[in-house]
Amino acid sequence: MVGGGSPIGVRLGIDPGDARIGVASCDPHGILATPVETVPRGDGDLDRIVALADELGAELVYVGLPRSLSGGEGPAAGKVRGFAQELAARLAPRELRLVDERLSTVTAEAVLRDRGKKGRKRRAVVDQAAAVVILQGAIDTERTTGTPAGELVHPI
Repeated sequence: MVGGGSPIGVRLGIDPGDARIGVASCDPHGILATPVETVPRGDGDLDRIVALADELGAELVYVGLPRSLSGGEGPAAGKVRGFAQELAARLAPRELRLVDERLSTVTAEAVLRDRGKKGRKRRAVVDQAAAVVILQGAIDTERTTGTPAGELVHPI
């Protein structure tokens, strides 16, 4: 619940990687994040994410920003910022926000390992699971603060 306690609708969580992009969504009330899809990185990846946002009726998109444990940004964060700006332009007028994704993949790997997913099966869903971790953190922050999480990305 955001901005005066009213639901803002479905949100997407995006975990952009070099080979794959994990996508998660939540219910319109922002209670629970669930996995949606792993999109292969490359031609058509932004088109697919925009199509998913349209299909699911997403009002807001959170993209995980990789930071170092000290909070700094390296080359990976720069790549994600560029990806986020391109995606924000394609998703407008919907908001896109960058959120800290430190340890999201590590957390997702641990959860999947604990659930008995091994090797190839785990790799196939880890990006979606990381997107769930990113989105759940963002919607939990929304509930706690009453405002969207992260840093707004302005379309180019």
